[in-house]
Amino acid sequence: MTASRVYLEEGAKSVFAVALDWPGWCRRGRTVDDALDALDAYRHRYLSVVRAGFAPGPLEVMGTVAGNRTTDFGAPDARGPWDDEPPAGAELVRQVGLLRSAWDAFDAVVATSSESLRKGPRGGGRERDAIIDHVREAERAYAPKVGVRVPPRTPWPEQRDLVVDALLAGRADTPWPLGYALRRMAWHVLDHAWEIEDKRD
Repeated sequence: MTASRVYLEEGAKSVFAVALDWPGWCRRGRTVDDALDALDAYRHRYLSVVRAGFAPGPLEVMGTVAGNRTTDFGAPDARGPWDDEPPAGAELVRQVGLLRSAWDAFDAVVATSSESLRKGPRGGGRERDAIIDHVREAERAYAPKVGVRVPPRTPWPEQRDLVVDALLAGRADTPWPLGYALRRMAWHVLDHAWEIEDKRD
C-alpha cells in the first residue's frame, strides 16, 4: 500500500497535519502526535466526501514547516518546498475535482441541516446561515490569490466556476502556490461542512 504523504505545520500553540495529495484531508492538534492522530481518524470521513480512488496508506511525514499566527488562530497557512512543484495535467484536474467534491459535500450538509445549530458549552458558535455566508465570502476573498477577482453578489455557482477556471489555468504568478491554494480551499469548506454536521440537531 502506497504511503500517504503528509507534512506538519507547527505553530506555537497548535500543529496541522496536512495531506499533500488529498486537498481537504487536514486536521489540527495541540501536538504533532495529536495532529497525526486526528488526520488518521478522519480517513473515513474524508472518504465519504471524495469516494472512489481514496485508499490512503500509512502516513509518511515529508517535512515540517514553521507555522505563524494564522496557524495558531486555526487555519493552515504555511507553504513548503513541495509547493515549488505544482500539480499539473491530469493531477491538477484530479485535485480540482477533489475541491469540487468538497463543495458538493458542503452543499449536501447544508441542505439537510436546520438553521439552528447546537451551541458550545458557553453558548458560542454560529448558526448555519452565518457559516454559509462566511464560506461564500471566504471563497470570494481567496479568488484573487489564484488569479481571478469575483465581484460582490456573484451567484455562488458562477463564483466557483471562476475559481475552477483560474485553478485549471495553472498560473505560476499568483500569490498562492497552486498546490497550497487547493489544500487551503478544500480544507476550509470541509472544516465548516464537518462543523455543521457535528452541531446539527
